[in-house]
Amino acid sequence: MSRLIRHPGPVLMFCASALFASVNAQAAEYDWKFQASETAGEPSFKIKQEWAQRIETMSGGRISIEVLPINSVVGPTETLQAVSAGILQGHMTDPSYFSGQDPAFGMLGNLVGAWNNPYDFLEFMKDGGGEDLYNELVAPYGTHLIAAATFPLESIPSTVAIESLEDFKGLKIRAPQGMVYNIFERIGATPVNLPGSEVYTGLEKGVIDAADSTVLSNNDAMGLHAFAPYPLYPGFHSMPMIAISLNKEIWDGLPEDLQDLLKTSFDAMSYDLIARLKAQDLEALAKLKEDPDVHPIDLSAEDRLAFRQAAEQEWKEWADDNDMTQKIYTAATDFLRLRGQL
Repeated sequence: MSRLIRHPGPVLMFCASALFASVNAQAAEYDWKFQASETAGEPSFKIKQEWAQRIETMSGGRISIEVLPINSVVGPTETLQAVSAGILQGHMTDPSYFSGQDPAFGMLGNLVGAWNNPYDFLEFMKDGGGEDLYNELVAPYGTHLIAAATFPLESIPSTVAIESLEDFKGLKIRAPQGMVYNIFERIGATPVNLPGSEVYTGLEKGVIDAADSTVLSNNDAMGLHAFAPYPLYPGFHSMPMIAISLNKEIWDGLPEDLQDLLKTSFDAMSYDLIARLKAQDLEALAKLKEDPDVHPIDLSAEDRLAFRQAAEQEWKEWADDNDMTQKIYTAATDFLRLRGQL
């Protein structure tokens, strides 16, 4: 017995080799490339990569997903067409990038001011009709939404204290063109269209007073609170969707067990993503509260509701664009009113 353990015979060696070859063959059964909308160094990108590896394990090697960072194969506004054409097999990206093709992508991708927290958004997508509407929207593009994910609500770093909605009046706030820009105008702010790469220098040099930026922990990691020591947390305005989508022809050709595995796994990823990023935000918040020069501010429930009511006026204007934007507006406002949030 001991000799066999030390010196495996040719039959055992052959069996081991055959098993290894079989696993490798299974790994190539479905071999996909997904492009994300983050850079390789961002925590959310790394979480997506981890889940791709888990899916490979859970599928017994039948599915292999390589998650690529932003701009790896095509630009962020081009992934929809790339998935449709089979250049990419899937993407995990913010649909707002496709707003130029249809404003409905912007409404589902980031209905600014709508959600109290990311779990409300996930509930809307799963049980409030959001996923069905998104798949209706992308049907002409040959893609299929497997699951929706999102981030914790974004913070607003500010150089001045914003203690109520009134304090936004006259505030120079960085915002990209589109819905968020228009809503800030509605509440009296003066939006400034700066790229995200210029937020740091804009705050440092006083070009802007505040910024529609990213989550609290990312803002802190970038050093923004050195110039903007009045962050609004928890956030209340912006929370981009992540559309986890696959080429429709590939999706339709998958066996039911793998479709179920992908839906279950990516649903789990969406909750894991929120929990882990929220934990980072809470760690950053605890550190900032110990800094005598930084003063985090939490807006009141009344101010949050007032912001949502102002935002709804902008949603109404977008709703008039086409049948799909009207469907999204109706579904989202019905969802919010049923829960007493509008």
